[in-house]
Amino acid sequence: MSRNLRTSPGALALHFPTAAAIAALLAPQAEVVVHDLRSDRVAGIWNAFSKRKVGDPSHLGDDPELIGEKDVYGPYEKAAPDGGRLKSVSAILKDEAGRRIGLLCINFDLAVFDKAIALLGAFTQAEQPRPEPIFAQDWREQINLGIRAFLEERQLTLKALDRADRVALMGALDARNLFATRNAAQHIADALSVSRATIYNLLGDARSS
Repeated sequence: MSRNLRTSPGALALHFPTAAAIAALLAPQAEVVVHDLRSDRVAGIWNAFSKRKVGDPSHLGDDPELIGEKDVYGPYEKAAPDGGRLKSVSAILKDEAGRRIGLLCINFDLAVFDKAIALLGAFTQAEQPRPEPIFAQDWREQINLGIRAFLEERQLTLKALDRADRVALMGALDARNLFATRNAAQHIADALSVSRATIYNLLGDARSS
């Protein structure tokens, strides 16, 4: 909810609708604060999860030049009152004469994202090593592992491979003797969404290089 000074802060109030719009878009995760650099106090605040209120000290100092010469600061990290992480950005507010009169701060609460990352990590992390005896004879799994190792080493995705990359991939799989199985070429062709003939052509180029 918007809270404004009873006495209009003049040019600074022109920025309040922008601050309110940002807060509405990012609610309830973002707190938006407008600081008055002239009085070093909070001039307006929206979604105030920091429990600050209009008129509270900003603790920025009473000299606008102390803010520096940049117009935008961040994104940078701050601590929330409960110790959580905030991702923040600050922008200088000016009057029509170009004087630095205010500071717009957007504090985005990362708690919900940190929890989601932790939850996803718990689901995606294997709890125990893979039982190798189960997969030792599974040639499809060995090919899949070979493809993944190649992509991770080169930091590529399968869809991003050009012809030279595909030739190199065939060479890497051939070095692991993964074409020895009768249906290996078709399995690799299916993985790359190409024909088996294309796989053999790529393999031929890899073996002749």
